[in-house]
Amino acid sequence: MGKSRAFDEIWGHGGPDAPRPDFAELSRWMAETPHAELNRRQQAAEATFRQLGITFAVYGESEASERIIPFDIVPRIFLHDEWQRLSEGLVQRVEAINAFLQDIYGERRILKEGVLPPELVLMNPQFRPEVAGIRPPHDIFAHICGIDLVRTGPDEFFVLEDNARTPSGVSYMLENREAMIRLCPELFRSFRVAAVDSYSDMLRETMRSVAPERSGATPVCVVLTPGHFNSAYYEHSFLADTMGVELVEAADLLVDDDIVYMQTIAGRVRVDVIYRRIDDDFLDPLVFRPDSMLGVPGIMSAYRAGNVALINAPGNGIADDKAIYSYMPEIVKFYSGAEAKLPNVETWRCREPDALNYVLDHLDEVVVKLVDGSGGYGMLVGPTASKAEIEAFRAALIAEPHRYIAQPTLALSTVPTLTESGLAPRHVDFRPFVLTGSDGVRVVPGGLTRVALKEGSLVVNSSQGGGTKDSFVLLPKGQSQQQTQVQS
Repeated sequence: MGKSRAFDEIWGHGGPDAPRPDFAELSRWMAETPHAELNRRQQAAEATFRQLGITFAVYGESEASERIIPFDIVPRIFLHDEWQRLSEGLVQRVEAINAFLQDIYGERRILKEGVLPPELVLMNPQFRPEVAGIRPPHDIFAHICGIDLVRTGPDEFFVLEDNARTPSGVSYMLENREAMIRLCPELFRSFRVAAVDSYSDMLRETMRSVAPERSGATPVCVVLTPGHFNSAYYEHSFLADTMGVELVEAADLLVDDDIVYMQTIAGRVRVDVIYRRIDDDFLDPLVFRPDSMLGVPGIMSAYRAGNVALINAPGNGIADDKAIYSYMPEIVKFYSGAEAKLPNVETWRCREPDALNYVLDHLDEVVVKLVDGSGGYGMLVGPTASKAEIEAFRAALIAEPHRYIAQPTLALSTVPTLTESGLAPRHVDFRPFVLTGSDGVRVVPGGLTRVALKEGSLVVNSSQGGGTKDSFVLLPKGQSQQQTQVQS
């Protein structure tokens, strides 16, 4: 993909000498700050991340299984009007996801009315029949969503995928901001940036808002982690610490008479809300995998009885499935009565013969993904793939077409990024975080920008060599920044 095809969010199509008008000041900052100084600040941030233990695991690699995600010092900026439009689309989409999950585990109107093929849902490995008929507290399934967005032009945003199971990355959003405030305070004087440091308070309030009704008691909330060997363990402990709630493992919890208790040195404490970072398969050995040592026996019984809220709800994986994603415009319209404000990327469902034939004929042009894949694994990027990789995917598609979808290779937007030879455009995507509680849907004014650090690469995943940037959302004129940033 040639550099000239991609829209740069700071430089537009004009390059560093002709930046977009709203970003002339940032472009000047990049030009006037020596490369060595930018590099020094970036290394200082990464040294802090390493000291804090902000690492992720690369499973299956013998060299350095724990590493930091590379950080880039040049921020990505969203104008206020852009953010308003994105937020409206995100709220609409997340409301539709919740309505869809409530429906397919309840009345299944969307299947009865023929909007989706029933077998696409009911025969899907991500569909959990064990959840059917359960009404979670306040009827909310997806309390925390990470909706991955890509941009191809000034006003062209698309949803790339939905994450309604256990979307990760919020700790990087928060630590990236802290590093930028410390290392580049001049940018916060130049730009009026919405603060993100209230995320933990927002999440705690969301959790409390969905607690089962229990008279006179302040809801007890915990974060359930599979343990320190998990790739996102830093985030689990970070969120528990910043929310002021307990971080627990399965051994710390027990279920008695359909009520969940936390075992403490002072005795049992009833638990109302569990932010669980354990996959469905391992959540309850009495219901899902009987060999799971990470789950809590009986937790699903307590959930079915309405005595505990699980964030996010079991069974949400069906909303992350990429074949279901391809129907999201129809899903949004079915539940909201309106057209989707955020469009999907064009998607070919390889389970359909005509789509499969098209994809097989254009493998060198498209991106092919597993419907249940994540992390950049099990993916073919046709334009950069070898002939051997293309032929291997051809065989896989012919053998199991229902397991794959394909999409066009988009000219993802770029943002200037610090490289060894200076600033250069690198492709980015974006994961905003959307919280849904009994008091409504809120979009966090920021998010995680992931950047493909290799020149020309479109793969931003940390497991595939990607990095992260801070994401500035600009405030409207007249609205003051939060005190933390003013002081900085």
